[in-house]
Amino acid sequence: MSETQPLRSEGPAAEPIHPQPPTPVAEETPRRLNNTLVRLMTAGVLIPFVLWTIAQGGYLYLAVVVVIILLGLREFYQMIEAKGADPLEGYGLLAGASLPVVAWFGSEYHATVLMTAVLLGVMVAQLRKAEISEAMASISGTFFGVFYVGWLLSHAVVLREFHAMVESRWGFAAAASVDPDAGAFLMVFCLTAVVGSDAGAYFAGRAYGRRKLAPAISPNKTWEGALGGVLFGMFCALICKVLFDFLWPELSAVVGYAFGAALAAILCVAGIIGDLVESLIKRDAAQKDAGALLPGMGGILDRIDSALIAIPVMYYVMLTYTWLQVF
Repeated sequence: MSETQPLRSEGPAAEPIHPQPPTPVAEETPRRLNNTLVRLMTAGVLIPFVLWTIAQGGYLYLAVVVVIILLGLREFYQMIEAKGADPLEGYGLLAGASLPVVAWFGSEYHATVLMTAVLLGVMVAQLRKAEISEAMASISGTFFGVFYVGWLLSHAVVLREFHAMVESRWGFAAAASVDPDAGAFLMVFCLTAVVGSDAGAYFAGRAYGRRKLAPAISPNKTWEGALGGVLFGMFCALICKVLFDFLWPELSAVVGYAFGAALAAILCVAGIIGDLVESLIKRDAAQKDAGALLPGMGGILDRIDSALIAIPVMYYVMLTYTWLQVF
C-alpha cells in the first residue's frame, strides 16, 4: 500500500453530519405583527360602518341586524354540525331573521311570543324527518341557535328604538324625557363598553395575568385580565358619554355619569360572560374560530359574542331605570 494512500474505514462510509440552521425564532414576531395589522385594518372598516349604520337607523339598520343574525346563525349551525347534529338549518335561519323584524314592528314581547311558536314549529318539523336517532340534538340545536343569535341580537333593534319602546309601554308622558334618537347613544355606549372591555382584558391579561378565570373553557383568560377589561371598558364608555355630552347632549341626557359608570361595569361583566359562552361552544365543537369571514378576527360570532349578552342587559337595565325615573 502506498504511504500516500488514505486509509479507508472498514464497513460503510459514515454520512457527513450537516448542522441544522438555528430555529427562526425571530419569524414569530413579524407573523404576529402581520396578524395584528390585519385585525386593525378590518376594525378600521367595521367600526365606521357600524357607527354610521347606528346613526342612520331606520330600515337600513334593521337590514344590517338581519344580515348579521343570518351570518351568525350559519356559523353556529356549522359548529353543531361538526358535532354530528343535523339542525333544521333553513327553518332556523328563517326564524332567526324574523325575530328582529317582529321586534321592529312590535316589541321584544312579540319577539318572545314568536320564540314560543318557533319551538313548536321545530318540534313539528322534526316529526317529518326520516332519521329520528338524533331528534333531541336537532331540536335543541336548532332552537338554541335561534335563541342565542336571533332573539338575543334582536334586542339591538329595540334598544336603537328605545324611545318608541318606552312610549309603547308607558305612554307619551313617560317617553318625554327620552330623545327620539337616544337609542343611538345607548347602542354606541353599549358597544364602546364591550369593545373597550375586550381590549383591556387582552392587554391586562398579557401584562399581569396569573390566575385563570375559566381554564377548562378559555385557558388564556385570567382574573387580572377580566378586572383590567372592566376598568378599561368603564373608562371608554365614560369617554363616549363625554363626547356625546359635548356634541349631542340631548341624546346622552338619558344616562348620568354615576349611573353610566355602574351601567358600564355591568355591561363589561356581561360581555365577559358572553365571550366565555361562545368559547364554551367553540371548545365543544373543537374549533378555534366560529368562521373566517372577517380577516384576522375569525367569524361573525367571534365579534358579536360579547354584545349578544350585553345588548339585552343594556335594554332591560335601561327599561328598569326609566321606569324608576318615571314612577
